[in-house]
Amino acid sequence: MDERSNGDRVDCPHEPIVELKGVSKAFGENVILDRVDLTVYRGEALGIIGPSGTGKSTILRLIAGLMPPDEGEIYVKGQLRKGLIEDGRDPIGIGMVFQQAALFDSLTVDENVGFLLYQHSRLSRQRIRELVEDSLERVGLPGTADLYPSQLSGGMRKRVSFARAIIADPDDPTHTPEVLLYDEPTAGLDPIVSTVVEDLIRDLHRGNRYCSCGTYVMVTHQESTIRRTTDRLLFLYRGKVQWEGNVDELDMTENPLIRQFRTGSVSGPIRAAV
Repeated sequence: MDERSNGDRVDCPHEPIVELKGVSKAFGENVILDRVDLTVYRGEALGIIGPSGTGKSTILRLIAGLMPPDEGEIYVKGQLRKGLIEDGRDPIGIGMVFQQAALFDSLTVDENVGFLLYQHSRLSRQRIRELVEDSLERVGLPGTADLYPSQLSGGMRKRVSFARAIIADPDDPTHTPEVLLYDEPTAGLDPIVSTVVEDLIRDLHRGNRYCSCGTYVMVTHQESTIRRTTDRLLFLYRGKVQWEGNVDELDMTENPLIRQFRTGSVSGPIRAAV
């Protein structure tokens, strides 16, 4: 039994769904991840926090299969992933919400949300349109399918990217997103819109009709997003996981890295990258 911070309970087996074992990643001489071990459990809301430039987004891209590790292994539902996402098919679907929404400006909302289905599925255009409209309804954007990104606010564009991440091909169970990855989903949004997005993330987690128990990994710097959307936290610094705990432990830990990160002090073990 897994208890959510908002009082809701979700029955999920406490089993690994994604595992990183001894994963390293460098860009040139810059080592971003140094033999990192990380486990994402089914049904959990995991937050990855830490200073800028410490590899948080890199971990999401590794989990999504968008880049390979230099060393180490990645397991998805117990199966070793070989190569990138286009080299093979994971046993589960993994959806990703990028920091800047990453919408195609020249395409309509319908074409953005249904992009992969239009390009790669055998579904009719009418059926894909129905799935698009259903996904938009779930993120609170009914009636927007024929608009262009330029006609949307920042918060609406972010929600369109959510709709794209959760859309599924009903004829292909491995396309169903059992894991969602969020890269700074509230960055650049005002506090009110951030609250709307945070509530949406929790609602999707509780009410995902396509899978029995939603799982997501969140990268964020925002205090409210950390506290309102995550249950377990990992603190990443200098390429390694330096602290792990429940979100409620943020205020109690004596770990100097966490204390400095929370207060934003320039004094402490974390050296700001400027």
